[in-house]
Amino acid sequence: MAENLKRLVSNEALRTLQEKLDFWLKEYNTNTCDQNLNHCLELIEQVAKVQGQLFGILTTAAQEGGRNDGVETIKSRLLPWLEASFTAASLGKSVDSKVPPLQDTFDRERHKDPSPRDRDVQQLDSNLNSTRSQLNQVQDDLAETETNLEESKNRSAISLLAAEEEISQLKKQLKSLQAQEDARHRNTDQRSSENRRSEPQSLEEWRLEQWNSLKRNADQRDTEAMSDYKKQLQNLKEEIAVLSAEKRALQGRSSRSRSPSPAPPSRSRSCSRSRSASPSTAVKVRSPSPNRSKLSNVARKAALLSRFSDSYSQARLDAQCLLRRCIDKAETVQRIIYIATVEAFHVAKMAFRHFKIRVRKSLTPSYVGSNDFENAVSDYVICHLDLYNSQSSVNDVIRAMNVNPKISFPPVVDFCLLNDFIQEICCIAFAMQALEPPLDIAYGADGEVFNDCKYRRSYDSDFTAPLVLYHVWPALMENDCVIMKGEAVTRRGAFMSRSRSPSPIRCGLPRF
Repeated sequence: MAENLKRLVSNEALRTLQEKLDFWLKEYNTNTCDQNLNHCLELIEQVAKVQGQLFGILTTAAQEGGRNDGVETIKSRLLPWLEASFTAASLGKSVDSKVPPLQDTFDRERHKDPSPRDRDVQQLDSNLNSTRSQLNQVQDDLAETETNLEESKNRSAISLLAAEEEISQLKKQLKSLQAQEDARHRNTDQRSSENRRSEPQSLEEWRLEQWNSLKRNADQRDTEAMSDYKKQLQNLKEEIAVLSAEKRALQGRSSRSRSPSPAPPSRSRSCSRSRSASPSTAVKVRSPSPNRSKLSNVARKAALLSRFSDSYSQARLDAQCLLRRCIDKAETVQRIIYIATVEAFHVAKMAFRHFKIRVRKSLTPSYVGSNDFENAVSDYVICHLDLYNSQSSVNDVIRAMNVNPKISFPPVVDFCLLNDFIQEICCIAFAMQALEPPLDIAYGADGEVFNDCKYRRSYDSDFTAPLVLYHVWPALMENDCVIMKGEAVTRRGAFMSRSRSPSPIRCGLPRF
């Protein structure tokens, strides 16, 4: 571009143009019409050559500025001037009388307010930056959570391996002691038979009595040693059960945190899944074990935590599949299951209180004036948890759900579909009341402030919203401590603009 500008400056076309204009002015009145036209066309040709060079320089300068530089200058100065010039030329008017100065046009365009499109672009850029910062924060929190879970899993695995190694060593010691005891008994029998053959009858009877007393003492010592080893073995088994339950819970949390939760199943998908399993077999209710009283409080607690975790990860999804046959809205389905779980815990706690009162009345005559009355009541309750009438509690839960205004008006579905799911939750809640201390679920209300210590946000939640729209699964508490988190859905502005909407129209139930 600099070379073209140098050539234009060194060219004397502009000075020659001024001289020709002065000469034409002097000779204009004496020239003929053809001569004046020739002079005018000659000047126009010379001006066109100069303009061609200037437009070439303009093109080169614009190319050097890149794709975006210079666009505003061309739009604000060159294009309005060309438009006004061609319009004035076509109408035969003077350009100077109609076209404003180019500097005024440029200043007016520069001081003009930004367009709505520019404001929208700026707003979108600010929202995008905010969303990116929030996403980075969530990714950092997720990485920290994965690291903590991995460390907990490694510690549990190490503890489990150490416990298994100790059990194997105790088994080896027990086998060696049993072998030594058998060998000692064989040697004692052999010596006693030899002594009986060589000694008189009276002496033989005396020795027999001595041997019987020694044998009784040895048997007593062996029994005590065996009981000690069995107690140690039982304690190690209980610790292994607890560690295994913690390991399964940690693995389940780790798998859910690494991958996003699956989208709610579509209606066709849920129906196809439902055809493969009938409602009566969708949720398997575990029958209580007759040897439950032999387990310690720690082992029973670990087993119940595992059952509660399985109910969340499997039985809850099966129940959702059954309800999606009749209800298309995922929020209503999740509300129904949460309310069923809360009502099941409430009814099971009431049933446990009544059961314990009946046990107290039955055992009172046998333990009058005894200090072990409470222990006897607790042992009897633990041994006879299978006497719990879970079906009666299921009926009470369904009756409570039928009058709940959030899910029953107008009626959307027959809650008997959830019979197996409710029965499993009732059995778990009833058994949790026999622990020391008992376990219970946390109270949750729609619109409460989200508590990160009690709940996890569902995959479709607004992670910046401070309030809970509704709960998906309750948190499990031991006194005031959270031992298993629940799940909740949070949305921003849901309680300011959301009016109470009616329940979906009830659809016909499938016939089996």
